Amino acid sequence: MIEDKIITEKKKISITAKLITTLVMILLVIVGIFVVLRTVGKSNLYELSSGLDGIVSDLGDVVLPEENAQLPEGHILYDGKEYAPNSDLVCILVMGIDTETVTEIGGQSWDLDEASANNGGQADALFLLLLNPHNEKISIVSINRNSMADVDVWDASGTYRGILTQQIALQHGYGTDQVACAEHQVKAVSRLMHNIPIHAYAAISMDAIPELNDAVGGVTVEVLETIVYPEYDMDLHQGETVTLMGDKAYWYVRLRDEDLFDSNSMRLERQKQYLVSFADKARETAGGDISVAIDLFNIMQKYMITDLNVSSFTYLASETMDYEFSADNMYSVEGETIQGERFEEYYVDDDALQALIIKLFYEPVK
Repeated sequence: MIEDKIITEKKKISITAKLITTLVMILLVIVGIFVVLRTVGKSNLYELSSGLDGIVSDLGDVVLPEENAQLPEGHILYDGKEYAPNSDLVCILVMGIDTETVTEIGGQSWDLDEASANNGGQADALFLLLLNPHNEKISIVSINRNSMADVDVWDASGTYRGILTQQIALQHGYGTDQVACAEHQVKAVSRLMHNIPIHAYAAISMDAIPELNDAVGGVTVEVLETIVYPEYDMDLHQGETVTLMGDKAYWYVRLRDEDLFDSNSMRLERQKQYLVSFADKARETAGGDISVAIDLFNIMQKYMITDLNVSSFTYLASETMDYEFSADNMYSVEGETIQGERFEEYYVDDDALQALIIKLFYEPVK
């Protein structure tokens, strides 16, 4: 009897050991997959660069080094100090496209009439997302959609017609398909920013906003300006604190009074405010759980054209989960809006732009 009891106990221990071993093996496989995704994702991300070469390759033409200064390649002198490019910085262009479905992002080429250069949808929102592993900060640079910039133009037959100075948002409209439209917009933004490298892009239909917004339980904001549009069930008044749900979040970042001069600038402030509030709520909802970020990415895939894949996003989400991000990390490309012959035109202050590029993309050499 004692021997049978011992044998039974040994069997139980053996089964328990096998179960523990199996669980450990499953855990190791999961961890291994995650590590592989991160590793592959990091490699893929830094290989993307969207066809752009070099680190701020033409800033040196503007920020001139002192005469006969001997500097390492890529370094510049600015305000008497030497700076080196931050080659570990990850830069992603996020575009909010004024189409309602992902299938409408991208289309056929158009003629030279800027009013019709919208078959691929215009980039009503342009944000550079910067992930800096050196100080573990996330920064966002907003670009006014009316910024006058060099825009590559194709005619209706698909023939390249050269570069015109137009509102940068129009660049996305020129393209034969979804990917071409996005890549053209990446090139135009990089060129405006003195050819900074952009590692990846995401062109997102505005129709994604309600679902993303509600996935984190709504976003609370203090209303920046009165927005009353009965036809959209919008009755928000400046100074109110409201939790945006569903379509109200969509219209809060989308609506503007086109009869009001420079109304896009205030809309841009609302978009920046919403981004910060959304990020805060998403982090609160996630509570350090990376799966929440991946769920949001999966939601976006229905509305998005991007060259980020799951492995790249996994790497980014895991690396930046604890990065600092707040309103203090939001920046704008400064400039001035004037009334053009037909449309409003925003002219970038190049001195301020240089200073911003150096602040965010360079580091002082010690």
